[in-house]
Amino acid sequence: MPEQTMFEGLLEAMPDALIGVDPSGAIRFVNHQAELLFGYDRAELVGQPLEMLVPESLRTVHVAQRQSYFQAPLTRSLGTSLDLTGRHRDGTEIPVDISLSHLDTVDGSVVIASVRDMSEHKKVEAGRLRAERMSAVVEFSGEAILSSTLDGIVTSFNRAAEKVFGYTEDEIVGTSRSILSPKERADEPSAVLATIRTGQPVLDFETIRVRKDGTAFPVSLTVSPIFDHDGTVVGASTIARDITSQKQAFDAAQRMAAIIENSDDAIIGKTLDGVVTSWNPAAERMFGYSRSEILGKHLGLLSPEDRPHETTAILAKISAGQAVERLETTRRREDGTTIPVSLTVSPIHDSNGSVIGASTIVRDVTAQRQAFEAARSMIESSLDSLVSISPQGKITDVNEATIKVTGVPREELIGTAFSDYFTEPEKANEIYQRVFAEGMAVDYPLTMRHRDGALTDVLYNAAVQRDASGHVLGVFAAARDVTRKRQALEAARSMIESSLDSLVSISPEGLITDVNEATVKVTGVPREELIGTAFSGYFTEPNKANEIYQRVFAGGVTVDHPLTMRHRDGKVTDILYSASVQRDTAGNVLGVFAAARDVTEQKQAQEARIAQQAKELDRLAELERFQRLTVGRELKMIELKKEIESLRRLVQMNGGNSGDQR
Repeated sequence: MPEQTMFEGLLEAMPDALIGVDPSGAIRFVNHQAELLFGYDRAELVGQPLEMLVPESLRTVHVAQRQSYFQAPLTRSLGTSLDLTGRHRDGTEIPVDISLSHLDTVDGSVVIASVRDMSEHKKVEAGRLRAERMSAVVEFSGEAILSSTLDGIVTSFNRAAEKVFGYTEDEIVGTSRSILSPKERADEPSAVLATIRTGQPVLDFETIRVRKDGTAFPVSLTVSPIFDHDGTVVGASTIARDITSQKQAFDAAQRMAAIIENSDDAIIGKTLDGVVTSWNPAAERMFGYSRSEILGKHLGLLSPEDRPHETTAILAKISAGQAVERLETTRRREDGTTIPVSLTVSPIHDSNGSVIGASTIVRDVTAQRQAFEAARSMIESSLDSLVSISPQGKITDVNEATIKVTGVPREELIGTAFSDYFTEPEKANEIYQRVFAEGMAVDYPLTMRHRDGALTDVLYNAAVQRDASGHVLGVFAAARDVTRKRQALEAARSMIESSLDSLVSISPEGLITDVNEATVKVTGVPREELIGTAFSGYFTEPNKANEIYQRVFAGGVTVDHPLTMRHRDGKVTDILYSASVQRDTAGNVLGVFAAARDVTEQKQAQEARIAQQAKELDRLAELERFQRLTVGRELKMIELKKEIESLRRLVQMNGGNSGDQR
């Protein structure tokens, strides 16, 4: 018993975990260190297989090794060239070093495993390796890294710092780091080091630094305190990053983000599985889903039922690195209604060039197609030569008038220098450059040359084209044939202005877009005040005027509707209202052109004629009465005459008879 007590005392006195195992692999005894190392109580370990302390992935191999050891039980260390691990009760793996020894007892052979926790050793070793790697990282880093004392004396200067600042390490080590600061920032290094002395880092400090050749450049500094083993600040480590290109990239990214956020087009980001990752405000307005409602949902939610596989087909092309441009299709809103759209889908690449997602620009083409066709119709119908020009002076688009004045087809014009089509290219280019300086050019005389040699005198007008952020996209220029154009415009306007009828151009929304002088006269309202107001507001019966206006859209034209216009001073004018629909070349409605004819004098003349007719009718009736009276008298005279004649004859007859009697 004394030997057993001594043996147990020795077990507990050992600083390493000791585990006794019999040939079957069963644990016979453990010391307290083993309990602490593996997290089990002694009673939980004794009698259990040793493999419970071995990671599951190694148990089969461990059984074979254990059996092999019992066949040749020699004292040896297992951790010399192996990374050994044990398994804690909670399942975590513990780095260990194991030594094995053999002991014969009255109960049979026992192998004693001395297990040492190598966690701290591993940490120390990892720290050493980390320090070596850090030294290599600093030396070969692409970032300029330098260190200095708290007095600002440079103590190290890596290769990247040499490239950034132009000094070699030998030139700058031992000198003050202030030589890297411009004179106007001479006190800056001292202020930074004052913060470092307190143990606080200076993060992402943007400033200016100077190279050996005197050039200044923007940098971002991250300055960290260097501590000794006691935690005392003994110096500073500085990472100086030349942020010239980063600033440019950041500005570009900011512009792009602003464009996306403020775009009228819906811009949607998604994974290659079709899951929505970004959703701009225009997408919210177009589809009705808020950002929080749609993020994380599949984009197929927006596809109509009759296009179930379209999204999958698009994503297949994107995964192959191919873009989808201007795909005309339909999409579904949250309320179930569908809209015609144009899709442009582009792959999103990571820094390695791998496709990781897709960006979709969705344009509701209903209104935009109408607007484009109206604008294009206006451009094409213009008698002026209209040209869109890139910042490099190359033609990007032209109208039919440009083709006519140059004699060059559109596809040949696009991509060529716009100045080549003038008799004085240098002068044309000089004016073009002036547009960038002044923002616009107005009525500069130039001469354009036709392919067949014919010349056309023009007035050159141009303005800078900018995006929503104010960045220059190019120049839009108009070259006007001053002779014919001026005559045509003056003649047309003269016809309109000389008309006695009130002529008005009205938008589909019922707002006045243009008027002639007769309209100004009949309303008493200046042209600039009339434009943009509701046309129906100038009639005594606005609802009736608006009803007739709506009838124009149904029938295409309306003729001679009686209405009354009101002058600003209260005077009213009777008019006949006629109007017809204005359409573009594609038949789309642009608005209404209306004419209001003053019929006041006609109405008065008609009323006068009616009054005259009434008077004449009264006179006729009076004559008829007189006639009837006169005729009656004449009849009575005739009867009287007849009666007298009859009496005379009677008297004569009576007289003859009397003579015979005598």
